[in-house]
Amino acid sequence: MHIRCIIVDDEAPARDELRFLLSAYEGIDIIDEADSATAAIAKIEELKPDLVFLDIQMPGRNGFEVIKALASETAPKPHYVFATAFDNYAIQAFEASAVDYILKPLSSRRLAQTLEKVRTLIAQKNNSFIEQQLQVLLDKVSPPVRELIKISVEKKGKMRLLSPEEIVFCSYADNHILVHTSNEALPIHGITTMDKLEEHLAGSSFFRVHRAILVNLNAIKEFSPWFHGKYNLIMDDRFATELAVSRSRVREFKMKLGL
Repeated sequence: MHIRCIIVDDEAPARDELRFLLSAYEGIDIIDEADSATAAIAKIEELKPDLVFLDIQMPGRNGFEVIKALASETAPKPHYVFATAFDNYAIQAFEASAVDYILKPLSSRRLAQTLEKVRTLIAQKNNSFIEQQLQVLLDKVSPPVRELIKISVEKKGKMRLLSPEEIVFCSYADNHILVHTSNEALPIHGITTMDKLEEHLAGSSFFRVHRAILVNLNAIKEFSPWFHGKYNLIMDDRFATELAVSRSRVREFKMKLGL
C-alpha cells in the first residue's frame, strides 16, 4: 500500500526532520510540503493526498482552520496527523477522533505507531466515519461562540449600532475615537480608549496597526512595504484611506495575514 502524504509546518527544519524520519518507511510517498495553512489548503484541494501531517500552531491560520476550510470538500477526506506540543487536555480530544497526533520533538517509535494506525484506517475506506470524527474534534477544540458584538456611534444626535463588518477602521485623536465606515466617520459612544475598543473587538478581524489606529483586516484593499520598515495600507473605503503599520507591529501584522 502506497500512502501519498503532504507535510505542513511553517518551520523548514521541522519539515526536513519529518521527511527524513518518513524516508525509513516503505510506501510513504511525500508528494508536497506547505509552510502555511493557506498553502496547505490549496495543495490538499489540488493533490488530494491520503495523509496530511499538520502542524497546529502556525502564523495566521492554524491547523484546525485547515480542516474547517476543507470540510465541504466532497472528495475523500485525507487522514490528518497533528504534530503538536499541546497539553494532555487537547490530546484527549485528538484521541476521541479518527486523526492521530505526534508530539514534538518527534519520536521514531511514536511515528511507527501512527503510520500503522493510518494504514488500518485507509484500508477500511470509511470516509463518512472520518468526516464524523473530524467534526467531533473540531467541536472540542473550537472556541465557544461569542455574544453579539456591536459598536455604538453617534449620528445626528441619535445612537446607531454598527456591526464589526461595517467598520473599516477606528482612529484615536484629541481624546476621542472615530469609527470609520466605507463612507463616513462617526464618534464612538460609551468606549473611551483604544485599549477598551480592542478588547471589545477581540476575536473579530481587527488588528492594532498603531497605538491610535485599529483596522479591520477584511477591509484592507492593498498594502506594500514603506519607509523605515513600516507597511502602507490602502483601505477599502470611498476615500482609499492610507494608513501605516508601525515598524514594531509589522511582524505580527504579517503573521495575522499568514504571510
